[in-house]
Amino acid sequence: MTAAFPTGLWAGFVPGFFLGLSLIVAIGAQNAFVLRQGLRQEHVFLICLTCAASDALLITAGVTGFAVVSQMMPWAEPLLRYGGAAFLLVYGLRSFMVAFRSDAALAPSQEGVGSLSKALLTCLALTWLNPHVYLDTMVFLGSISAGYGENKAAFGIGAVTASFFFFFSFGYGARLLRPLFAKPTAWRILEVGVGMLMWAIALSLLLE
Repeated sequence: MTAAFPTGLWAGFVPGFFLGLSLIVAIGAQNAFVLRQGLRQEHVFLICLTCAASDALLITAGVTGFAVVSQMMPWAEPLLRYGGAAFLLVYGLRSFMVAFRSDAALAPSQEGVGSLSKALLTCLALTWLNPHVYLDTMVFLGSISAGYGENKAAFGIGAVTASFFFFFSFGYGARLLRPLFAKPTAWRILEVGVGMLMWAIALSLLLE
């Protein structure tokens, strides 16, 4: 029993952790939102928990065989793709509108804490309406985990651990950048960047 854990650790957990981390660290719509919430220090714990828990559910579904089931529902992919693209276009437009508001509206010290329900709904939409998250967590990680045999569970746990590690480090670490974003100009640049990122992702979804 004692010798089995190191085997599962190195043969499953560690590869799952680093592969999962490599998929998450790429800047996307979800990460941009976490960064923004972290900079504003608004509902950081619940936002990070929502992102990580969502990943955990998707990774678990992929490792337990949902990747095979998803191939039996070809209608789901275009539905998610166009629905996600529409949401990202609207969210990107919102970021552009925020970027061109008054300086006071962009200064975190002058802005009240946003609604928790609105933040969570936005976070869930950015997560679950993104078809790439299903390809990465369910299909890709799910198919890769099949090659780990008896260490498949350890592989999945490693990927889930990477998700929790990244989102909480990213969300709470964003506060280190607060001195930079004390200037309204920095917030304006961030919002424009987020808007461009959202529209770029939406365009990539529509062109696939």
